[in-house]
Amino acid sequence: MNHKLELRNVIKTFNSEEGKIKALEDINLNVKPNEFLCIIGPSGCGKTTLLRLIAGLDHPSSGEIILDGKEVKEPSPDRGMVFQEFSLFPWRTVIKNVTFGLETQRIDKEEQYRIANEYLELVGLKGFENCYPYELSGGMKQRVAIARALAMDPSILLMDEPFGSVDAQTRNVLQEELLEIWKRTKKT
Repeated sequence: MNHKLELRNVIKTFNSEEGKIKALEDINLNVKPNEFLCIIGPSGCGKTTLLRLIAGLDHPSSGEIILDGKEVKEPSPDRGMVFQEFSLFPWRTVIKNVTFGLETQRIDKEEQYRIANEYLELVGLKGFENCYPYELSGGMKQRVAIARALAMDPSILLMDEPFGSVDAQTRNVLQEELLEIWKRTKKT
């Protein structure tokens, strides 16, 4: 069976004044294409560390992370990441935040805006293209972050407690919307 993502005996240790701390120990995981997977656990158990390793933002102390048959060694546009904290550029409008990653690709401006508008509509932010982050609610900011990640057409979308910074009612709405987005995009 072909797996979209494979983690093989992944270990991550950090050095501290008291010695080495194992954040992750012998993690083995196979994720199928188009699978929606949640990693749950208490604070401090290594969920964010694991996502950072998959994203290529950090390296395992030992073991392998394989995405689409290739070892993950560094960040790449094939892995979209949405963080818990609002990670928008305050000096850029909503549409310019979404086109940010596209600007590094060889895509003309007209196509960048077409793609950005497509994903802004998908996340329910059509009509807010020219707003700045300070004009948006927390839930709207996270929708922009999701649109920005999806606009890069990543092979896999990683989300680190993306709704942890919003109130419970907004979180419930955004969780339902995320499921609808997943059904439409079929992203892993």
